[in-house]
Amino acid sequence: MPHFSVHIREEALDGTVEPKLISALADAVGAVYGQEFRRLVGVDLIGIPQHRRGVGGVQVDHDAPLVTLSMREAAYHLPEVPDAPARLVATTTDALADVLGEAVRKQVIVTIVGVPDGRTGVAGSVA
Repeated sequence: MPHFSVHIREEALDGTVEPKLISALADAVGAVYGQEFRRLVGVDLIGIPQHRRGVGGVQVDHDAPLVTLSMREAAYHLPEVPDAPARLVATTTDALADVLGEAVRKQVIVTIVGVPDGRTGVAGSVA
């Protein structure tokens, strides 16, 4: 199951942004793998209080999120989905800019994590 962890400044989350972000990120994965895959996407939005974020050793207060997308490593290498990691980074960045505004695009950081087979589980069993 694809899973997004999105660290974003708490002030950017106002009650109306959250459902838009969740939907847009599911759409981003669906754009790469097909819309039937969209229903499997999990999203956690994690608010970071103001003044508790830094880049390059310097405190920053911008709204651009730090995003981690994790799913099974094999999903990034499917022959029917060429260049999946690059496409996921692009569609994820587009989704965030669409919801949060174009000004965040240059600050968005997306990390794609591949989980090896046998390292995830559902309902208490390794999947």
